[in-house]
Amino acid sequence: MTYRRAVLPALAGGLLLTALLWWAGASAHALHLPGATGMLGGQAAAELEHWLTPWSYDPPASAQFSTEVSGGIGGAAGTAGTNYLALYATALQIRFGAVFVFFVTGALLLVRRLPPVHGRMPAALLALWAWGVVAGALAVTVSAPWLIASGGRGSYRFLPQLASVISSGRQVLVVTALVAAALTVFIARVTAKGAGPLPQEAVPARAARLAATAATAVIALSLVVLSYQPVAAVLQSVSPGIGLFAEPGDLLRQWLLLGAWAGPGGAPLGAWLLYRAGDVLLLAVVWWVLRRLPGLLTRVTAPAMAAGAVCATVLGLLASQLLRVAVDGAGSGLRWDLLRLSAGIGDGVPAALVWGLVAGCAAALMLRAAVGRAEITDATTPVEDSARLG
Repeated sequence: MTYRRAVLPALAGGLLLTALLWWAGASAHALHLPGATGMLGGQAAAELEHWLTPWSYDPPASAQFSTEVSGGIGGAAGTAGTNYLALYATALQIRFGAVFVFFVTGALLLVRRLPPVHGRMPAALLALWAWGVVAGALAVTVSAPWLIASGGRGSYRFLPQLASVISSGRQVLVVTALVAAALTVFIARVTAKGAGPLPQEAVPARAARLAATAATAVIALSLVVLSYQPVAAVLQSVSPGIGLFAEPGDLLRQWLLLGAWAGPGGAPLGAWLLYRAGDVLLLAVVWWVLRRLPGLLTRVTAPAMAAGAVCATVLGLLASQLLRVAVDGAGSGLRWDLLRLSAGIGDGVPAALVWGLVAGCAAALMLRAAVGRAEITDATTPVEDSARLG
């Protein structure tokens, strides 16, 4: 699919995702009303407010507090408070603008290389859903410095504050990104009509398996090795004394660890294995998606493989988190406490972005090498056969 046909669905999906996040943020203040608290319950209302606040223009308590205690007497204090509120509004403007830009950029690539036609529609929908979650996480990251500065504590433990801000607002992204992906796929399917048969590269099965295995090994490095608690503790304890950039442990965990695990300890072995099934599911999803991805792309390129690997990692992460929600819910018997059980949905997206990019590059290199070897073998086989006959 050409960029001219892909730009309309990408723009429509980006606008819808931005509008849904803005609407969700604008609804956060309604959770303070007595009717909402009475209908949802105090705990559920507080949990929903925690999910929606990162997308709300209403400043949280921290920003209001800095407004009240900001230095100055009389009018000077009011001016400083107004500046903090303006800085908070700027952070939200950057956040919503970045969501739109990041989603459109990734959707253009995905819709062009993975158009939702000829059996590719489910794959395109899942890829765009995952990319919407990534776009939201990137937008939160980009706007985080302005948000931290609006609280008046930008110079105090900056990196831990940055890690805390980056980890917020994921749950609502999972839902809104799915809706935006559905609209993008629908419009892309309409615009693709009349474009003629789309190309599809023939990739040897062995090359695709090798590429998927190499990429899965990269993901396993984070999920199995770095996420092991003794190793993660070493990352957490990294703390060079360099002023503003001291205490990077929390931030390193955000961008390097896809999970956290330890030995069975005092837990029953069966329960421990059941909980580790989420990690196995993540790796299985990544391998299966990347095994099929080269055959679905209209052209196998390094950017397309990298974007596909990021989406595959996010999808595997979401699948493992949903499995753990089911396991925790069945084990605790809390059938209706879905909000509390779903609090971890969307965690680990920054690490999925980092390791997905590395895994995608590794898969592209392995795929190119394997296909090259297969072509050389095919080219030399007739010569060897004729030599034997002679």
